[in-house]
Amino acid sequence: MNFRLRGGFSVILMSIRPGAPYADRVEDEGKILIYEGHDIPLRKGSANPKMIDQPLKNPGGSLTQNGLFFEAANKYQSNKQKFEPEIVKVYEKIKSGIWVYNGIFKLVDAWQEKINTRIVFKFKLELLNEEIVASSQGQQDIEHNRIIPTSVKLEVWRRDKGRCVKCGSQDNLHFDHIIPYSKGGSSLVAENIQILCARHNLQKRDKIE
Repeated sequence: MNFRLRGGFSVILMSIRPGAPYADRVEDEGKILIYEGHDIPLRKGSANPKMIDQPLKNPGGSLTQNGLFFEAANKYQSNKQKFEPEIVKVYEKIKSGIWVYNGIFKLVDAWQEKINTRIVFKFKLELLNEEIVASSQGQQDIEHNRIIPTSVKLEVWRRDKGRCVKCGSQDNLHFDHIIPYSKGGSSLVAENIQILCARHNLQKRDKIE
């Protein structure tokens, strides 16, 4: 979790793989994410973080990343007419060392939930409706209409060898719908998904090639 990095966006790194350390989940065909807050760091000689409430504040009194996101969500909930939701870029870990971009979401709610013997934070994020969101630096980011299942991403990653199928780039990669979702293309089968770099993804937009 990183609240308001340079450029104005916040960032979260999620994982829904078996054995992931946090209970993140996807709902409503990828339009909604439920993201779990972070535990205290594991320190030698200290208690297991999974047995301790997730912290709102640091020992010195400043807000943790949980606290910053929680405060932003509560501020939006307090007056939706006055305040804008926090804008969050979401990345997903699909395997060790490989993170993929899932799109841009808005943080719309947060709460604390008791799980077994401890309290954890939960954050609700909704996929933005805009197809392209311009950052404060004037850059453009592709915003995916639906989240592609992790199993499909892994299959496509292996097939395309982790490179853009157009130019072979290994930088700033996106999972692209060959037949766009807006034109009936599926997110659920590898045959309709390919890897493109940001440049070729922006060039393609909703074209069927």
